[in-house]
Amino acid sequence: MATRTVLVEGIVCRLIGLVLLLLAAAPADAAELSSSAQTEIDALLNRLGASKCQFYRNGSWHSGSQARDHLQMKFDYLVEKGLITDSEEFIEKAGTESSLSGQPYKVRCPNQEDQPSAVWLGSELRKIRQKDSK
Repeated sequence: MATRTVLVEGIVCRLIGLVLLLLAAAPADAAELSSSAQTEIDALLNRLGASKCQFYRNGSWHSGSQARDHLQMKFDYLVEKGLITDSEEFIEKAGTESSLSGQPYKVRCPNQEDQPSAVWLGSELRKIRQKDSK
């Protein structure tokens, strides 16, 4: 009987530990993306997809539309996890470097030097905001 009690107590302790671990891992207050940030990021992704620029990631150059699809996938993940609240965080967390390799992304546009993707995305974001403020 004593062995059975010890066994049950051990199981209960493990279950309580598991519940506490799950609660600790859950975000206490997931970040929320504003509708204006969603609109800006959509416009930014659309500009990238429609551009004649190429996007360098993990050793290969990709078309603007391929880059758009890739960054859209990263954006969807970040929103689902509540990890971004604005356009700047999107650029920082999704558009700057590979999440897997850590290699920086680059953008190459016709008749321009290659540049870090964060610079290109930031410039395009400023253009979007200037257009919206008029």
